[in-house]
Amino acid sequence: MNTFRDYYNNEVKLTFEDHYFSKEPKHVWVICNYKNKWLLTKHKDRGMEFPGGKVEEGESAKQAAIREVKEETGGVVEQISYIGQYYVAGKGGTVIKNVYYAIVSELVSQPTYFETDGPVLLEAVPVNVQFNSRFSFIMKDDVLTHCMKKIKKEYLS
Repeated sequence: MNTFRDYYNNEVKLTFEDHYFSKEPKHVWVICNYKNKWLLTKHKDRGMEFPGGKVEEGESAKQAAIREVKEETGGVVEQISYIGQYYVAGKGGTVIKNVYYAIVSELVSQPTYFETDGPVLLEAVPVNVQFNSRFSFIMKDDVLTHCMKKIKKEYLS
C-alpha cells in the first residue's frame, strides 16, 4: 500500500491489489498508449490529463474506462488491463477510483469530446509537473508515478 498526499493535500492510498477498496468503484482513470505515444486529453478546466470519469448506472468500471477513452479522445481501446485502485479522503467526500492501462488501436475524430478538447499525444509521460498549469491536478501526485513504474515493469519491458 502506498500512502501519500495529493495536490490538494488530501490523503491518498494506492494499492495494486485487486479491488482492495471496492468491488464497484464509482470512478476510473485510464493511462493510454497509442502507437508508442501517451494519449491524454485536454480537460477544458483542469488541463491535460489521462482520460477518466464516473461509472454510469448499469456499466462496470472496465466498461466505463473504455467509454471514457472514446468520449474524451476518440480512442478505440484494443486492450485494457486493471492496474490498481486508489482511495482519496477529500474535503468533498471519499473517491475510490480504478486505474487501467489501455492500448489504443485507433483515434476516431468526433464532433464532440464532451468536457474536453480532445486527444493530446505526448512522447513521454510528464514528470515534475506540480507547478505546470498546463496539466491537471490529477497528474500531480504519486498515483501516476507508482502506476507508471508498474506499467513499465509489466507491460513495456
